[in-house]
Amino acid sequence: MIDVINLKKDFDNVEVLKGINLTINKGDIVAVIGPSGSGKSTFLRCLNCMEDPTDGQIIFNGVDIADMSVDINVHRRRIGMVFQHFNLFNNKTVIENIMLAPVHVRCQEMKKAKRQRGTDKAALPTKKQIKEEAREQAYSLLKRIGLEDKADVYPSTLSGGQKQRVAIVRALAMNPDVILFDEPTSALDPEMVGEVLDLMRALAEEGMTMIVVTHEMGFAREVANKILFMDDGLICESGEPKEFFANPKTDRAKEFLSKVL
Repeated sequence: MIDVINLKKDFDNVEVLKGINLTINKGDIVAVIGPSGSGKSTFLRCLNCMEDPTDGQIIFNGVDIADMSVDINVHRRRIGMVFQHFNLFNNKTVIENIMLAPVHVRCQEMKKAKRQRGTDKAALPTKKQIKEEAREQAYSLLKRIGLEDKADVYPSTLSGGQKQRVAIVRALAMNPDVILFDEPTSALDPEMVGEVLDLMRALAEEGMTMIVVTHEMGFAREVANKILFMDDGLICESGEPKEFFANPKTDRAKEFLSKVL
């Protein structure tokens, strides 16, 4: 699904990513771990071009989305993103947050279809129909996580765990091929971490491809099928969780695990 080839990223002449090479297959659950400042979040943000790579390629479903001539928004619709601090819109209700992207994209597609010659405009959905379909889908997603009673409240009234679960189903509303998680539990109180990880486990069991930057070693060990250990802008070691946690091969990985386990 994703091939990362010699990915580099500089900020003000500081080399943050120094040549990342990685293949991610459909259904992979990849846990990206490592010390703070190792480039984990920058790597994740480059994968959906929230940061423009300085060099290298990111081949997503056969298209190099690091190529500046490509319409990145067309491909980014298939890449969900869940942030450390939720990034919900506080001036919109919970259900409006989930509906926002699907409605925007469908309306843009409808406008494009109307401009094309030969399109049967009568067969196109109206904006009202698009909103009704998006609301129905959003409510179904909220019901899945047990928050259907929160549909019409604002994010400020939710707990941290509830906000993150809403952020995850907001990503799901676009039916992505892959979801990127940037430390999804690090801003949560310890008692709220479990409810978010349970939802992520359920997605993993359903076959969702996920790349998760995390400090939750238990989640990485139990749920991921591939571990990436990053340090100083490089992938220093990778492998299956059982082997990585039992027999890390590099001294840096051994040192890291000795401090976090």
